Amino acid sequence: MNGLSIKFQEEYSAKIPALTLLMNLGWSFLPPSQALVARDGKQDQVVLRQILRKELSKRTFPFAGQEYPLSAKSVDNLIAEICSPALNEGLLTANEKMYNHLFYGIPVTEFVNGKKVSPTIPLIDWHNIHNNDFSYTEEFAVTRSGGVDTRRPDIICFVNGIPLVVIEAKRPDSQAKKGPTINEGISQTLRNQRPDEIPHLFAYSQLILSINGHEGRYGTCNTPAKFWAAWREEDISDAEMYALKNKKLSASQKQSLFSYRPVDDLNWYENLIAGGDLAVTGQDQLLISLLKPERLLEMVRLYTLFDKKAGKIVARYQQIFGIKRLIERISTKNSKGGREGGVIWHTTGSGKSFTMVFLSKAMILHETLKKCRILVVTDRVDLEDQLSKTFVSGGELAGKKDKQNAMATSGKRLAEQIGKGTERIMFSLIQKFNSATKLPECVNTSSDFIVLIDEGHRSQGGENHVRMKLALPNAAFVAFTGTPLLKDEKTVNKFGPIVHAYTMQRAVEDKTVTPLLYEERIPDLDVNERAIDTWFERITEGLNDQQKADLKRKFARKGEIYTADDRIRLIALDIANHFVKNIDDGLKGQLACDSKASAIKYKKYLDEAGLFESAVVMSPPDSREGNTDVDESTTPEVTQWWKDNVGTQDEQTYTKQVIERFEKDDSLKLLIVVDKLLTGFDEPKNAVLYIDKNLKQHNLIQAIARVNRLHPMKKFGLLIDYRGILKELDSTILDYQDLAARTQGGYDINDLTGLYTQMSSEYKRLPRLYKALWAIFDGVKNKNDPEQLRQVLVPRIEEREGELVDIHLKVRDDFYEALTEFASCLKVALQSATFFEDKSFSDADRQHYKETVKLFTSLRQIVKRDAGETIDYDQYSEQVKKLIDKHVVGIEVKDPDGVYEVGKMGKIAQPEDWSEEKTRNETDIIKTRVTKMIEQQLRDDPYAQEAFSKLLRQVIEEAEKEFDHPLKQHMLFREFEEQVEARRLDEIPDVFSGNKHAQAYYGVFKKLLPEAFSITNQQNQDKWIELAFEVDRSVMSSVAENSINPQNIEADIRKKLLPQMFRECKSIGSGMDQAKKIVEMIVQITRVGLNGL
Repeated sequence: MNGLSIKFQEEYSAKIPALTLLMNLGWSFLPPSQALVARDGKQDQVVLRQILRKELSKRTFPFAGQEYPLSAKSVDNLIAEICSPALNEGLLTANEKMYNHLFYGIPVTEFVNGKKVSPTIPLIDWHNIHNNDFSYTEEFAVTRSGGVDTRRPDIICFVNGIPLVVIEAKRPDSQAKKGPTINEGISQTLRNQRPDEIPHLFAYSQLILSINGHEGRYGTCNTPAKFWAAWREEDISDAEMYALKNKKLSASQKQSLFSYRPVDDLNWYENLIAGGDLAVTGQDQLLISLLKPERLLEMVRLYTLFDKKAGKIVARYQQIFGIKRLIERISTKNSKGGREGGVIWHTTGSGKSFTMVFLSKAMILHETLKKCRILVVTDRVDLEDQLSKTFVSGGELAGKKDKQNAMATSGKRLAEQIGKGTERIMFSLIQKFNSATKLPECVNTSSDFIVLIDEGHRSQGGENHVRMKLALPNAAFVAFTGTPLLKDEKTVNKFGPIVHAYTMQRAVEDKTVTPLLYEERIPDLDVNERAIDTWFERITEGLNDQQKADLKRKFARKGEIYTADDRIRLIALDIANHFVKNIDDGLKGQLACDSKASAIKYKKYLDEAGLFESAVVMSPPDSREGNTDVDESTTPEVTQWWKDNVGTQDEQTYTKQVIERFEKDDSLKLLIVVDKLLTGFDEPKNAVLYIDKNLKQHNLIQAIARVNRLHPMKKFGLLIDYRGILKELDSTILDYQDLAARTQGGYDINDLTGLYTQMSSEYKRLPRLYKALWAIFDGVKNKNDPEQLRQVLVPRIEEREGELVDIHLKVRDDFYEALTEFASCLKVALQSATFFEDKSFSDADRQHYKETVKLFTSLRQIVKRDAGETIDYDQYSEQVKKLIDKHVVGIEVKDPDGVYEVGKMGKIAQPEDWSEEKTRNETDIIKTRVTKMIEQQLRDDPYAQEAFSKLLRQVIEEAEKEFDHPLKQHMLFREFEEQVEARRLDEIPDVFSGNKHAQAYYGVFKKLLPEAFSITNQQNQDKWIELAFEVDRSVMSSVAENSINPQNIEADIRKKLLPQMFRECKSIGSGMDQAKKIVEMIVQITRVGLNGL
């Protein structure tokens, strides 16, 4: 029994793996002592001056056709400039100035033959990567601002002696349940940036990483904890990463890395790699993706910007790969010489405006695209303003004058700009194309024109779009949208293909946006609606059916019932109470209603409730809105309200003032809106959207994204629905998932690894339980590599018959069970004298068993966090209350720790006696349970899983029709749950009842050989039933015969079944391909179901 060499301390799990990998990426390691010498032995200096001097001494400058070396004085001046960051103006300003030095270079004064010249000297050679020095060190002691003690960031990476990257390494299993260790690294780094800590180091930082051996996140100088980002690589292949991770270090590399460390470290490392190749961890992926020298320089040069509002921003992966794909696309020309365009679909809230700024910066610096002019088109004034502000604050427009030149104030001005202007970046509203394109000068056939269209789904409309294309026939049109139009996929057809997609589900997984929780709060209006029906019948007595129907249609479209005074009063009171109870101080909300009259009523009743201040934002009374036949905006109450509250001031000025107050004034809690501010309005404090408006498809997704922006105080964005839009929300999300699947090309399919065998009886069971525990990791090549062990257990999503399933869920459960059993048995054993007296167990064995429990307990903690199984919902319960988690990936109802009536406890209430709310809650619980049952328990029967998934959709549809009858909904789901539990399907013969495996194999035949079942006689059916039982017996015997060596089970099944399946396939006109598919599916079923045999 070998001693375990797995260690979870940060040194072994995170730091040494990072140090060795950086070497393989082409960085040179400096032991701390050498790094101290390189900074002249001074711990208050953070630049490695000796390396910087060496690199700058190589620089030359051109004059009169010749290259001249830099004078020693210029080198001294450059070093002095670089080594004195302007921290008196604050860390961010100092960092920006340093970034500008890196980006543009620093001018120096030289004399050549008596003539004064002022060349700008680059500190980094961006174009010739090998003309730079890439060094790194560890435990880099830096004196704190006060000059007393020091801080020691774990790893620092220097380019030409300038510390561009700071890495904090933590152990993967957190101490004393403090939460994810990545967060510890982040908070430590944020602390170190404080004025009294070591800000002078961070004045140079471009990337800051927090790693823990398994994963990592990155940010830059001043990035708040909530905005540190995960990374998903799209260009560097898994094989390349694997090769980089497992490239052997040379003797001299090992010597430089381990010579000053304890000898145990080198022994540990040698032992680790002797066990075989190592798995690539999330930490490795992050380090390779960001710190390959060419990628690091690209990140710093192209994908970093300073924004006046958001501070310093480094791009997220979806922005970078979206831009890379776009640049590839724009760089290609079609047969007519025009540039190709396309659609960037990045979910609302994931930073599209900044992506447009990054794109323009990348194009300006791109050799072949820098000559292109950019026209930014939007369809709303507020969006035009938002985007131009982003470009100004992102540095793309120098200031007011540039911004004024860029804005097309009229159609005529736009026509001039398009025809013969020279502005690098222009902005226009799409409506201006209408008047502009009538003018003869409004045409430009150049292909060096790129049109960026924000929110592409709204820029489709007929004439505007045609005019745009006619004015710029060879330009590349790039549409940015968070919500492509689904109907006929118009966005795609008009602008070209979806070049890059980043969906809402992915953004939530990446923590790029806040998860949304949905709660339905439909006001009960039974009495009112019946009264209205009676009234309607009475006043339409003289009309024929067609006239009645037409009147009813118009009546419904006007939505009069929703503006009923009493209904709005009821909801307003509910909103007031809900907001005060559930929304933390400092956070805000929006209420979306469907008419100006309603907005004014809501304001009146919210004011009467008197719990907080609200404000109305809407367009003026004389403008048309929506598609209503009769515009209610001219009604006396709307006109009067406008006169009293807005008066003679300009509507834009009024809206701007309200938005500014909403952003800055804590007392204004809620904005009441109709159509304005439901798109493009980004206020991170916005935490709840109350919906009393019929929203559909992209408008719905746009609206709910108002509350998904990240904010440190926000755990969720809440959607409170008074209109019953759940069905629409559900189907819209499904449609977008479908579009994503079709445009992004499927998912990786990973095999299940590890088979678990159960054993039994007393302390002598320990060897068998130990073996059972390790059997889960049978497929792992290097048992000393914690990442390979972890990868057997981490959630792995695989597409099964159109459903996404975590195929490692069962393995995880088995691991938890096996570990619990082994640990419990060991605990009992260690309390019994006989265990110590038994000569078949040595002290080393006992010690090894204890180490094993310790190792796997740490692993369990990590894996539970990976799988999101350790979230403490109690901390949210006060805020969330009775909210139902119905976010994009499904619906989960948590019974809140709410108030129960003690008098009614202990009684078993029948569904008929439940309240409507309890009935709905219980129905949702069943729905969640059934969904999980289908996803998890039916994994060993793909046919049943697919069939029940379809049936579940049908049941949901049926239930939605019964919205007003909660009890009927409950009975529908209750019956369906019983059907799923019994695996009862109409097309599966009853003979399989009680033998789920044989039933599963019968399902395989039905699924893969549909032609065999086109003959419906009993004799044919009996033949396939018998074959299913035969397969079951054969699989059972393979499992029994190979129980000692479970790894041989699959090979034995294939050997026995393939000839037989081939014979059966041949008899119905199929061949070997179908036979192989059948056998592979049987193997897969066996794999999943092995524990239940």
